[in-house]
Amino acid sequence: MTQEHIQIPRRLANQLLHLAQISPDFEICGLIGGKNDLPSSCYPIKNTAEQPQQRFQLDPGQQISAMAKMRDQGEKLFAIYHSHPTAPATPSAVDLELASYPEALYLIISLNTKGILEMRGFKIDHKSAREIVLSLSEEV
Repeated sequence: MTQEHIQIPRRLANQLLHLAQISPDFEICGLIGGKNDLPSSCYPIKNTAEQPQQRFQLDPGQQISAMAKMRDQGEKLFAIYHSHPTAPATPSAVDLELASYPEALYLIISLNTKGILEMRGFKIDHKSAREIVLSLSEEV
């Protein structure tokens, strides 16, 4: 899939931005399941990183459970999301280092802007990130 433009349903984008807003001091994280190359469901997962203010680590048990739910729903892993409470919505060196799903979209939500939440998407492969243009779509 070499799609350079991805539509995110407004409902899903609002859910992600809300999750980031209610955890302004710690990175939130989770998975997004998709059907037919379109994002459809959000699976919030606990951040178990030692320094959750600066990085994220998906809780392994919750990640396995979310992947099983996706399979049950006929979904595939579409994206991995996390927030940056104080940094821009670009992949950090650690994000690039730890990215292990080259087929997934990495969504980063930044709270580092005054009054405006920023969400950007990247494909990360071999420690290199390529930005994917995101746009909001209405539910069909």
